[in-house]
Amino acid sequence: MTSSEHPDGIRLQKVLSQAGVASRRAAEDLIAAGRVEVDGQVVTELGRRVHPDEAIIHVDGTRVNLRDDLIYLALNKPKGVHSTMSDDRGRPCVGEYLMGRYEETPGVVHVGRLDENTEGLLLLTNDGDLGHRLMHPSYQVLKTYLAEVDGLVPRGLGKELRNGWELPDGIVKVDQFRVKDMHSGKSLVELVIHEGKKHIVRRLLKDAGHPVLKLVRTAIGDVQLGNQRVGSIRRLTKGEVGSLYRAVEL
Repeated sequence: MTSSEHPDGIRLQKVLSQAGVASRRAAEDLIAAGRVEVDGQVVTELGRRVHPDEAIIHVDGTRVNLRDDLIYLALNKPKGVHSTMSDDRGRPCVGEYLMGRYEETPGVVHVGRLDENTEGLLLLTNDGDLGHRLMHPSYQVLKTYLAEVDGLVPRGLGKELRNGWELPDGIVKVDQFRVKDMHSGKSLVELVIHEGKKHIVRRLLKDAGHPVLKLVRTAIGDVQLGNQRVGSIRRLTKGEVGSLYRAVEL
């Protein structure tokens, strides 16, 4: 018996079915095809039994969330809302958006922060391992921003930012940069960055001569804000959760 096999556990295909991966019959096909890993080992026998609370299962390289007490949320944070779960000064805060649906779920916190004047995608979860890794600089999770800035952005600025821009606290490299529009003395730019320093996008663009007028975070890794309305909160799909697991090597 391998370390991941438990005679008193639940059959692997049933675990996959209960986790919403596929029907039990389709889960059996996944196992037989060698597409399922349990604790790092490919499993092809249909009789394998596992403990859902202990096993780490991947299907096609994507981790399967087996715990029903973990929730993963996406908030489209409005401007003027503080990235705190509560505020002793009575200011609008992220925690208020859990009211009526998720306030009784223990341990839910925001993953990282958006400053008061920045809008857009903010993740919330009670999965401590995932939240910690998403914020840890070593995993370099990409974040996408849409910024309206003052002035017409010159050709070549994107290349400079990708090569590295020196700020007082160090050199910052943008992963991607493109100008989407320019009009009336303003520019609309999209940038992808893995840096997590405080106010990094605003500081970077201001130092480049184009102060930010409006800033929206539109994606974290493969999780997109899309057309989610401002102030709304939603559960992430299983695919989105899986993509975040992959991004931080869980």
